[in-house]
Amino acid sequence: MSAFSAIGEHEGQTTEQDEFTPGIEPQATWCPGCGDFGVLKALKGAMSDLGKSPDEVMLVTGIGCSGKLSSYFESYGFHSIHGRSLPVARATKLANPGLEVVAAGGDGDGYGIGGNHFMHTARENHDMTYIVFNNEIFGLTKGQTSPTSPKGHKSKTQPHGSAKDPVRPLSMSLAAGSSYVARTAAVNPNQAREILVEAIEHDGFSHIDFLTQCPTWNKDAKQYVPYIDVQQNDDYEFDTGDRREAADMMYETETALHEGKVLTGRFYHDADRPSYGQEKRSTGEMPETPLAERYFEEDYEWERSYDLLDPHR
Repeated sequence: MSAFSAIGEHEGQTTEQDEFTPGIEPQATWCPGCGDFGVLKALKGAMSDLGKSPDEVMLVTGIGCSGKLSSYFESYGFHSIHGRSLPVARATKLANPGLEVVAAGGDGDGYGIGGNHFMHTARENHDMTYIVFNNEIFGLTKGQTSPTSPKGHKSKTQPHGSAKDPVRPLSMSLAAGSSYVARTAAVNPNQAREILVEAIEHDGFSHIDFLTQCPTWNKDAKQYVPYIDVQQNDDYEFDTGDRREAADMMYETETALHEGKVLTGRFYHDADRPSYGQEKRSTGEMPETPLAERYFEEDYEWERSYDLLDPHR
């Protein structure tokens, strides 16, 4: 059985969470107390809740501590280079829309080195889920200042304190065009699992800013507790379908984080906007039959780009 013919066979069925634990490297080797464990557990639980099987999932990761996620999660996987998980994930989804595609990387990987890919993947609304492990530090390379490190944060690369304001990932995501934006934290496993389920079910680009504490290289960030769920607190009433209200709530959330208040939850959701793949198929620029399946047919005649384009005259 090919991997592609297995897609959809488990739809609507219950999947045990342990099915997503690999046999080769089942135990993660992150530092004790690392928030990355929370992401892994929440992702396994979300896929189980959705009834997905490992054959139906593709996990693409970047470089950094977060990049090991694909080694500890049983599914199709691709460990890309720094900041390049999104273009690989985009190509995967375009070639095989039947796969549930998840991309993951750290704050330096996604908001710094891969920031350009982040912006345009959101703008084009590709149907995938993007998890950014936000611990406000470069962890794997031993504690350098990252794009989300707060102003004044001291590190080996900024010994006198960072002179730069941190990026605002939620606001940046909304402005770029993400159709689902949320923030959760490793210390809030139930909310994280629920948000991941929603993000994966969403038809479009889902961005989750996942606060993951780094007990080794960023002790200043503590554990991101106590946290406040904006959907469960009457002090934060706003419409997640209204861009202006969502933008105001995001700005307040990003400001509050560096003042010691951790706000998490769903911030924006546009359920009506077509995904990039839907747009392309509606105009006939993409075939209805997935490219990944077409080449599994023995008698299929391979197409070349120069056969599809009219020569310049």
